[in-house]
Amino acid sequence: MGIMLEDTHPALPKAGRPTREQAQARQVALLDTALEHFLDKGYESATIEGIAADVNMTKRTVYAKYPDKAALFRAAVRHGTEARAVGAEVIAATRRDTLEDTLIAIAMLRIGLVGEPAGAKLQRLINTESYRFPDIFQTYYDIAALPTVRFLAQILEEETEAGRLAIGDAMLAANVFMSMVVSGPVRFILSGNMLTAQDIDRRVRFAVDLFLKGAEPR
Repeated sequence: MGIMLEDTHPALPKAGRPTREQAQARQVALLDTALEHFLDKGYESATIEGIAADVNMTKRTVYAKYPDKAALFRAAVRHGTEARAVGAEVIAATRRDTLEDTLIAIAMLRIGLVGEPAGAKLQRLINTESYRFPDIFQTYYDIAALPTVRFLAQILEEETEAGRLAIGDAMLAANVFMSMVVSGPVRFILSGNMLTAQDIDRRVRFAVDLFLKGAEPR
């Protein structure tokens, strides 16, 4: 009599019933593809039909997840923003021995993230479509910028408590810093102009120095 071997292979999912992992992978693929279409074609020219075809889904499946193109667009922008956001450990690694060097490192981190090709394309899309979807600016800020702003605000509070700065509202000051030090080079980059590493370094150092002088105790 032959020996019966126990089947140790996991049971296959029933046809038409993907596993949770497969469903999650399909969801990521949908959002990746949708974002690619929106980045390349803009909101107006991108279509649910084209997105569904590229990800091998039916329009009905897409609409079951997102009721209209606007909902898919918002989800795709959030997905792209989350993919570009850095973790707390990366933000914390900007802390240096001096406050000036820390502020420079924070600014360089934000400029680098937005200035990279993928980051620049996403930011241009948000800027272009914000008149139609003003909420995507808040989504981007909450996910991509706010963790860094809070980290910076904590540092500014510590420096104020130590008597080295005189800042009444650390969160406001941190946001002003981002606008003052980061936004200038970023706008220049997003407009299609090239900034050398030396140009960025000079601009950032000048703005950081100006910010610190404005925050000195009187």
